[in-house]
Amino acid sequence: MDDVQTEVQPRAGSSDASGAERRRQARRHAEETRQKVERRRQKQSGAAAWVADRAGQWHLDGPDWAFMERQKYLWNPLMDLWFRMEIEGWENIPEPPVLLIGIHSGAPFVWDAWTIGAAWWRHFGTTRTVHGTAHDALMAFPVLGSYFRRMGVLPAAPDSIAAALAAGHDVALWPGGERDSLRPWIQRDEAILAGRSGFVKLAIRSGVPIVPIATVGGPDSMPVLATGQRLARLLKLDKLARLKTFPIALQAPWGISPALLPEIPLPTKIRTAFGPPIQLDRDPDRAEDAEYVQASYEQVQSSIQSEMNRLARRRRFPLFG
Repeated sequence: MDDVQTEVQPRAGSSDASGAERRRQARRHAEETRQKVERRRQKQSGAAAWVADRAGQWHLDGPDWAFMERQKYLWNPLMDLWFRMEIEGWENIPEPPVLLIGIHSGAPFVWDAWTIGAAWWRHFGTTRTVHGTAHDALMAFPVLGSYFRRMGVLPAAPDSIAAALAAGHDVALWPGGERDSLRPWIQRDEAILAGRSGFVKLAIRSGVPIVPIATVGGPDSMPVLATGQRLARLLKLDKLARLKTFPIALQAPWGISPALLPEIPLPTKIRTAFGPPIQLDRDPDRAEDAEYVQASYEQVQSSIQSEMNRLARRRRFPLFG
């Protein structure tokens, strides 16, 4: 049986703020967050400072629409023929801006996340911008980071996300990070947000609804066999690049190998669904209410899990959908 959602009710009267007030609130939050993140980056040193500096070179000018147009010759065949993607729930997406929260899988290309971005472009064209988000280590990587930026991707950091929402852009965030994207294959149908509830506070302070994204099939494109958490601690990857795992996966053409190597994804079938929007209290003080934040976090996670359960029941084969 699917998980039952717990309804999180906004405080009476606080959700009636005008659109103009919401925008002012979002801009204030974006500026405060920018200053806070900048102070934190200035305290870093060594390799971590290099990663933070390169990842911090973001802008809201993307995507490069001409570049996106050329990318269709890659992404359309991948979505339609290789991954045989099914996507539903477009009617659940309210007017912008919204914060889309989901789970994803793989590295360095998270195929079930990239296909959402490509499907969004096919659905909305240039009329509605969505920014995907990526780990600082990926945004800092030469060539790869440049490609991400041209596709409109932002670092998964509070300052960039808050700024995009304040500008009226939609943002897709995967809070579970590498703990989600590189989860073991036996947990492929679990909604892992890793206990990171910061996205709830961000949505409250920005005055935007949350749209849950459920997806299944992505982990089958590169089955992860082991997380490698001990190896990551031994190599001090957390301090160098904010990585807490060093997973081992079964992937083409390398066989059993480190999951961070560029791979040819297996031809799994990806199924994705946008869930009904979750409206949060827009009173910024509610972001400091630990009980409310936790209840909202659990509602989002429950919504994603329920949809994943439903999508997983359509699977016909263990690996190929």
